[in-house]
Amino acid sequence: MDATATMLVAMLGVYSAIVIVWYLLVIVAYWKVFSKAGEAGWKSLIPIYNVYIEFKLAWKNPNMFWIYLACAVASAILGQISGFVAILGAVAGIVVLVITVLLNLKMSKAFGHGTGFAIGLLFLTPIFLMILGFGSSQYVGPQD
Repeated sequence: MDATATMLVAMLGVYSAIVIVWYLLVIVAYWKVFSKAGEAGWKSLIPIYNVYIEFKLAWKNPNMFWIYLACAVASAILGQISGFVAILGAVAGIVVLVITVLLNLKMSKAFGHGTGFAIGLLFLTPIFLMILGFGSSQYVGPQD
């Protein structure tokens, strides 16, 4: 193996380790956040269901989850098709992004924080989830 290939394999290994640590932190943090909000922590381990629980904790009407899920699926499927249909996929992706930002804002408010904390949740998810889960934040329920 030449030096370039060795370096690429090493970089891939480091990147993989960072991604694994990132997701383990997210899982542990969500477990603690769910527990603090009165939900069973194990619900953070089940893909898609954990997002539903997050919507339930943050949104007064968790039915917004179904719109989010439909747009996410539509974006993934329609984005693979060329032409006008791909534009619809892009629009669905933008809707998903907007709902994600709103979800972070509502989650922040559900734990008594403001917009700045929501920005932290959006960009530094594991750190701010750890603050919610292990810090002094108290779950106050969905806010308007």
